[in-house]
Parts: sequence; structure tokens; C-alpha cells
Amino acid sequence: MSLEIEVHDDDAWAEVVATRFAKTVAGSERLCLATGATVTPFYAAVSRQTSLDGLTIFLLDEFGGLAQDDPGRCEAMIRRDLLSIAPGRPSVHLPDVDASDPDHEADRYADLIDDGGFDLAIVGLGNNGHIGMNEPGSTADLMTRVVDLASSTSANAASYGASATPTWGITVGLAELLAATELWLLVTGTHKREILRRTLEDPIGPTVPATFLRDHPNAKLFADVSVLGT
Repeated sequence: MSLEIEVHDDDAWAEVVATRFAKTVAGSERLCLATGATVTPFYAAVSRQTSLDGLTIFLLDEFGGLAQDDPGRCEAMIRRDLLSIAPGRPSVHLPDVDASDPDHEADRYADLIDDGGFDLAIVGLGNNGHIGMNEPGSTADLMTRVVDLASSTSANAASYGASATPTWGITVGLAELLAATELWLLVTGTHKREILRRTLEDPIGPTVPATFLRDHPNAKLFADVSVLGT
């Protein structure tokens, strides 16, 4: 198996993928959604094309150690970039990183996910090949859990407006993502060109966790022209 690849012009990428999203969701799906710079324009386009009514949304991951109102939290981003601007009122599930026992909270979140799984998971690609907070070294059988963050992932929080540098988080595991009925990988920008090449060409394994997506029977890569260098 391999990723089905679609490449679109940089300026049109977000609208094209949002149109595919509008055709894919019928209003009752269970979705796992990422946050970050790549998905922000996609979510803006989704808000112009699709109502979120009836959908159930699970946040892919969350930074630990940030204040509840910190703009760099993934919850803040999903609310700012999608939930506050898109029409409709979906059911939203979030991992509570402020819980007194984060490991117990991760188990609770995993149970919620397991009760139906994901119809569609939409993820981005980390600079080190991570998916969600499944950092290099993560294997395909790992479930939702508390994780230590790679230094590059921690540093990314500052670009999202975080007032501190998180060192840990809770992430949906590769096992749950790979069990999704459909899985989309969204990648844009020249800075992702090399790690995307490795995702598509390196041996499948934990060194570049994104390579595991090539084992999924219904995985799609939506890229812009700049990241594939065409």
C-alpha cells in the first residue's frame, strides 16, 4: 500500500481540500483533527463551505504545562481557527491536560476514542516526521498516552503564541490513527520538502513515524506544489 497523492497549486490548495472535506463528511462522522500552521488555511476554507452540525470532533493532541487560557494550546487553536468561525455546533472532545493524573486522563480519552473510532483523521507532518505528538521512536501499536516532546516540537509552541515551552503532552496514538476509516495527511511549504520525501521513501518504521501512514488502506496525501517541488 502507499499514500494516494494529490498536489494542488499553493493558492488553491486549501479551498480544494476543503471541497473534498465537504463531500466526504455527511454530518454524523467522528473526526480526529490536528492544529497548527498547515491546517489553519484549510479550516478557514472549511468554514466557508461546510457546517459542522452533527459531527463529533476529537482533538489530536494537546500541550501540557500551559495555562488554560494560553493561546498556544491546541484547544485554543482549534477553537480560534475552526470552531469559532465555522457554522454548526459539533460535539467536541478534548484531552484534559490539567487533570491531576494525566496518565489516567489519557486512558479516559482513549476509551472515548475506542467507543466508535474515527471515520476520518486529518493530520499534519512534523519537521522530524512526527504525527500528532507521536515523536520519532513511536511504534504503530501505541495508543493515546502521555508523551515527552522532542525539543523541536516544544519550540513550535512559541510560534503558536505559547507563553511557555511545554515539555510533554497527550496525543492520540498511531494505533488509533491507523484504525481510522480514512486518513488524510496535509503538507505544505518548502520547509517540509525533505521530511515529506523521507515519509514517502524511507523504510516504514519508528524513525520517521509518518511512514506508518503508507500501511493504511485509505490514506491520502494532500500537498501543495511547493512541498513536492513540482
